[in-house]
Amino acid sequence: MQNKGFVKVFAILLTLVCAYYLSFSIVNNRIESKAKEASMGDQTKLAYYLDSMATEKVYLGMTYADCREKVINLGLDLKGGMNVILELSVQDVIKSLSNNNPDPVFNKALQNATQRMASSQKNYVDLFVEEYHKLAPGARLSALFSTFEMKGRIDPQKTDAEVIKVIKGEVDAAISNSFNVLSTRIDRFGVVQPNIQKLEGAGRILVELPGIKEPGRVRKLLQGSANLEFWETYDLSEIYQSLIAANNLIRDTKKLGTAKPVADTTAVKKTTAAKAAGKGATETKESEALLSKLGEAGAGGDTTAKSKSADQWKTEYPLFAVLQMNQTDKGVGAGPLVGYARGRDTAQVNRYLNDPKVREILPRDVKFVWSVNPVDKKTQLFELVALKVSNRDGRPALGGDVITDANDDFQQTTGNGKVDMTMSAEGAKTWARLTKANIGKCIAIVLDGYVYSYPRVQNEITGGQSEITGQFSAAEAKDLANVLKSGKMPAPAHIVQESVVGPSLGKEAIHNSFISFLVAFIIILIYMQINYGLIPGLIVDASLLMNAFFMMGILASFQAVLTLPGMAGLVLSLGMAVDANVLIYERIKEELRAGKTMKKAVQDGYKNALSAIMDGNITTLLTGIVLYIFATGPVRGFATTLIIGLICNIFTGVYLTHLIFDFFHSRDKLLNLKFSTRLTKSLLLHTKINFIGNRKYGYMISGTVLGLGLLCIIFHGFREGIDFSGGRNYIVRFDEPIRTDKVREALAPYFGDASLSVISIGDANQVRVTTNYKIGNNSQTIDDEAETLLYNGLKSYIGHNVTRDQFVKDNIVNSEKVGPTVADDVTKGAIWAVLLSIIIMGIYILIRFKNLSFSVGTTAALFHDVFFIICCYSIFYSFVPFSLEIDQNFIAALLTIIGYSVNDNVVIFDRVRENLHYYPKRNRKRLLNEALNQTLVRTFSTSLTVFLTLV
Repeated sequence: MQNKGFVKVFAILLTLVCAYYLSFSIVNNRIESKAKEASMGDQTKLAYYLDSMATEKVYLGMTYADCREKVINLGLDLKGGMNVILELSVQDVIKSLSNNNPDPVFNKALQNATQRMASSQKNYVDLFVEEYHKLAPGARLSALFSTFEMKGRIDPQKTDAEVIKVIKGEVDAAISNSFNVLSTRIDRFGVVQPNIQKLEGAGRILVELPGIKEPGRVRKLLQGSANLEFWETYDLSEIYQSLIAANNLIRDTKKLGTAKPVADTTAVKKTTAAKAAGKGATETKESEALLSKLGEAGAGGDTTAKSKSADQWKTEYPLFAVLQMNQTDKGVGAGPLVGYARGRDTAQVNRYLNDPKVREILPRDVKFVWSVNPVDKKTQLFELVALKVSNRDGRPALGGDVITDANDDFQQTTGNGKVDMTMSAEGAKTWARLTKANIGKCIAIVLDGYVYSYPRVQNEITGGQSEITGQFSAAEAKDLANVLKSGKMPAPAHIVQESVVGPSLGKEAIHNSFISFLVAFIIILIYMQINYGLIPGLIVDASLLMNAFFMMGILASFQAVLTLPGMAGLVLSLGMAVDANVLIYERIKEELRAGKTMKKAVQDGYKNALSAIMDGNITTLLTGIVLYIFATGPVRGFATTLIIGLICNIFTGVYLTHLIFDFFHSRDKLLNLKFSTRLTKSLLLHTKINFIGNRKYGYMISGTVLGLGLLCIIFHGFREGIDFSGGRNYIVRFDEPIRTDKVREALAPYFGDASLSVISIGDANQVRVTTNYKIGNNSQTIDDEAETLLYNGLKSYIGHNVTRDQFVKDNIVNSEKVGPTVADDVTKGAIWAVLLSIIIMGIYILIRFKNLSFSVGTTAALFHDVFFIICCYSIFYSFVPFSLEIDQNFIAALLTIIGYSVNDNVVIFDRVRENLHYYPKRNRKRLLNEALNQTLVRTFSTSLTVFLTLV
């Protein structure tokens, strides 16, 4: 064996490096075990213990924090948590740069660019410019962006190219700033080992939060734009008559079917005399007390209203039937609080108050905003607050970008949270003027369109020091302070992809992954013993153990994150590790049958098998690289482990095993090995199957499947996973086995026209619900709305005593969301990945074998294999009792099959090339048949081990 010294030194160094990095995982696990014992299940104590250990030196002079950074981290699909991809709105950044220019052409161009972005790979700014020039040929972009804020950077005389350069720079800066804002928020969220990184694409950011138990709270925190505003307010007494008139208009419109206003305000003259009398807002009163006074709101003091039936009340007072007015015993309540509505009624109130005819009755500068939280969690009553638009452009009196610092605190007297905030010098001046002008009135503090508080101004506030108070908890106060301290987001972020894995499912994934790895490993060890005998089998087994050790060590050195697909990559790499040993052992057997001595047979066996091994592994390696480039999320982890596994396979399977044989042969030992057992001595030996002559039968079978598959694809299609179609997946677990058709029937009325699919997954008491319900809607409430619909539809199966929060926490063990833009990108990436992989394989074969027919044949065979599998999925997905979905995992498997198929071709082509060298004048059909038969035992052994591993 050549270069023995180098192989020994490299093996020793690699072993030491892997042992060094894997030792950190052992140290980390020991410390965490002690922490769990000390905390006795208390998560607060656990976090405190680990934080206290962070700066303690625990191993080789390094702290626990240093050791934790060097371990193999488990992905969220293995330990539970939340994985989110956020996409920033470049459209809103451009609007902001133009100072919200109202030009209809400008806004139409933005709208068109947004629509094109869903199916284009171009930069959003370029798409906007193209659309703007289509709508306004010859118009200069500088006219849109020559604002006061952009003075000195964009002037009217700037060319379009110069303006575009500035806009792109601002967009990039906005994305970077948003990344920093999100990083700051996440760092303060209290999550152990969070991960946040920019993704290649249109302003996308990946956020991974392990161990999250409140995904709803996380969604709000991540998507919050920190758009804090301070608004002047109306007193209810100032708009009360207008609200009565609005109610009458709505009533008469419903009765008469006409929009003609009815100016009947006589009924409210009695109540308008009762102005607010300094008792303060009534937001802390019991909801039952508010309901008891509701009858007077619509009738202007008419006490007979209480005796009317519910239907009569709704008919006579449609607005006040859903909006309980803010009243006291003395009349109209003080302050800007208009009234209360249940959460489900807020949309109806908005429709009433935003009706164009109703807006004509109300003051032009009034704006209605809901409270962020209900005043009563039992009845879910939300407050409606009346704001006053004091600026002509519709902006608030003061923006939240003047906030320089914010800290949360807890009010012992009220039991509510509060936030102390500090303003900049310029903001403090504006704040002083604003508070001076509103002494005795309320100023509403609005964050992202929701009222957090509306304190009454007692006197002028100077110096920029203020506090935000309201009916929110300590946790909500902490979130508010974090958002304010992070700064103003330059553009809102929307969740375009999300995955939530429950801790129970994560534990099952770890257990099942470990069991599958262990069982596959044992099966391979036993198979090699049975196939090649005790000693050769033990040598292969030793190489496989070292292979697994090296793979884990390399992953640890990269501080890689091990995901569920990554575990699959490790298991598959283990199965493919046998391939090199099978090729070598079969060549050694051939050399022994040729009469060579053991030492010479081993030497020639390794030498002759090397080219096939290298070619086969390189082709599979290339498909792994293609998969890594085009895949996203956990599937990229599969590609990573597969690539590392293939490299380790070559080193351990070829060089380490050769080193072991060389060690014993140099001492004249292991010279009587047979590389077979009684069971396998004659296995596939001297076969003479006429593959080429019988190829027509293969054509017939394949043609039938492909023809039927093509018809199914045209008329039947595929079952697309949400990776490609966009949508939501929920894995729901029940206490008892359940039928999928019953679940679908229960959910159908709630999800309406949205697509709905229910299949069993795993155990009989577990189903996966897939729907595209409002998947294109970026509202922050849609995710909660979909979960509520799921809860309502399945309430009869989970028990009526189970609350919505309990259902989300305990029954939904996994959830996924993929937005339309991400689905489009995944689809394009998958198509390109498959096509490029096949093309690269064809080019490699051409370069390696210098034979066009080999290259064309390989390319055609790969297209055939891909299309054959796709056809089978289309044919059988409606009939088999398990899921046959086209998703990212399917693409990963498809690319792996491409690499494995080429691997098999390379081995055969290598034997054809060798036979051509010895028998250049032999008939080509005979040469091909001989090559196929000579490599048949290798194909059988390798395919069987991989098949058993996958099973």
